[in-house]
Order: sequence, then structure tokens, then C-alpha cells
Amino acid sequence: MEDVVLRPFHPDDAPWLVEQHGTLYSQAEGFDDSFGQLVAQILDDFSAEHDPSRERGWIAEQGGQRLGSIFCVSLTQETAKLRLFLLVPQARGLGLGRRLLATCTGFARDVGYHEMALWTHESHKAACALYRANGWKLLDSKPVRSFGVDLVEQSWRIQL
Repeated sequence: MEDVVLRPFHPDDAPWLVEQHGTLYSQAEGFDDSFGQLVAQILDDFSAEHDPSRERGWIAEQGGQRLGSIFCVSLTQETAKLRLFLLVPQARGLGLGRRLLATCTGFARDVGYHEMALWTHESHKAACALYRANGWKLLDSKPVRSFGVDLVEQSWRIQL
């Protein structure tokens, strides 16, 4: 994975990200189309309104092929939010997730955030293990019905 580059997100990456999120979460979790619509809205908002001095998105790429993404957005003046963390199946288990997470949290720290938050589901076991191993704390866990399926929603936070 040494030849993988982490480059800035560009708006022309949005269709790929929407398609990957929609397809992968449908296959793995049974999510309905509302999940892809949510991802599209997040990306539209980011492209239109983000503050590049405090918010950033990265695309992991190898030989021109996109492998994943991660985003840092402002939740409050003090708190950043991790969003749209995704790795395609062939890029999992190779350390790229740790690299993306370290890049995102490092950026948040460098631009002055004091903490970072994220929202996920407990079914994302590898991601949750990665968060825990990197100092994130699980704050809340509750059953919900989202994206057409029953899930356990989780909130995580880390002090930077």
C-alpha cells in the first residue's frame, strides 16, 4: 500500500463515492436507496459550503483507481466530525484505514479542533475496532431503524 496516495477530494469524485457507499452498504447491510441519497446530500453540502481552512476530504488512490475516502468537517468551533470513511473491499486489512484515520485526525488537530466525533453502526466491527485502538471512546449506543433496516447506532469521540 506504499504506492497509495491520499489526495484531496474533488467534486468529480462525488458520483463514485455515492455509488460505492450505496452499493457496498446495500450488499453488506441491506441498506435501501436512502443511504446513497444521504451521501449525495453530504457531498453536495461539502462541495458548496465547506471551509477549506478547517474542513477537508481525502480520496485514497492507487494507479488512478479510487480505494476509499475520509472527511473532516466542522461540527462546532471546538469539535470536528469524521464523515464518509470508506474503503473498498480489496483495500481493507492492509493498513490503509489506519493511514486515512491518522491523516484526518492529524488535520483536525493541526487546524485547532480539540476533539473529534463520529457516528456509525455497531455492525461496522472493523471500523469500530480501529477507532477503539486509536483512542476513540464509545459514548452512546442505541437501536434505531435507518436506511430500511434495524441497526444499533453509535456515537464515538476522541480528544485531540
